[in-house]
Amino acid sequence: MKILVGYKGVNVGKDLLEIALTHAKAFKGEVLIVTSMVGGGKAEQQKVQNAEENLEKAQKYFDEQDVSCKTHLLIRGLDAGEDIVHFALEKGVDEIIIGVKSRSKVGKLIFGSTAQAVILQSECPVLSVK
Repeated sequence: MKILVGYKGVNVGKDLLEIALTHAKAFKGEVLIVTSMVGGGKAEQQKVQNAEENLEKAQKYFDEQDVSCKTHLLIRGLDAGEDIVHFALEKGVDEIIIGVKSRSKVGKLIFGSTAQAVILQSECPVLSVK
């Protein structure tokens, strides 16, 4: 079983990692930790470096638990939601775990652009975590 986690960082995604770990152990699965960025000029370099550091920390978390994990920083010019859905298809992912932010009553209805795109477009089950 392949489990994809849409991941933004250690503080933001800790719950997502814990759920992915539980599912991976239960189903003898492999975890794919994915951060998607549109990419760009020099201003983005710090964001890319931060993303790489966060992915390294996530990798270490799974290594310590002896669970198969691969990290991926996607900079392919796509919106994050679209990028995650395409990547999941490319890798034959069985489940996507993604965080949902609720900022307002309207926000609760539409989740946010990344989560909404993944939930609506994914061909595999999506677990949304608040």
